[in-house]
Amino acid sequence: MKTLVLGLGNPILSDDSAGIHVARTLEGKLSHPDITVMETSMAGLNLLDLLIGYDRAIIIDAIQTREGKAGQIYQLEPGVFNVTRYATTTHDVDFATALELGKQLGLALPQQITIFAIEVENVSSFSEECTPQVEAAIPICVNMVIQELNGGQNIDTFVDTQEITKYGQ
Repeated sequence: MKTLVLGLGNPILSDDSAGIHVARTLEGKLSHPDITVMETSMAGLNLLDLLIGYDRAIIIDAIQTREGKAGQIYQLEPGVFNVTRYATTTHDVDFATALELGKQLGLALPQQITIFAIEVENVSSFSEECTPQVEAAIPICVNMVIQELNGGQNIDTFVDTQEITKYGQ
């Protein structure tokens, strides 16, 4: 199964770079010919070009929810992004909308998309470093992605850096 592992974020905006840090760590750990690891600062419609031609995509990004705690990790489906505070780009096209448009246009998008989102604290300070809670979550997220690649079940889960519990059930 041709798989794209895609880390999203801005590498110079502190915790917003969490997805990129996970992707960079995974690059050194994954060496299967059917798995491509990439990182990007693109969002919305621009992501469609990267997704075309893959059977499966695993996307890693930062997330801010109303009651989340920095360092928590969520495993989500694309449609849940409407619950985040920063789900849209400046052109108001969120990821779920971009995917729907891509499907309606008949683009060869992945049939299976899993999103790992790390709850972040600081997405506005210029820094290449993440806050301590997010930094601690990065290796945990790396292991979650590897587990997913190895056939882990695709369920909505929530992972605290201290414990694992079900989310939304």
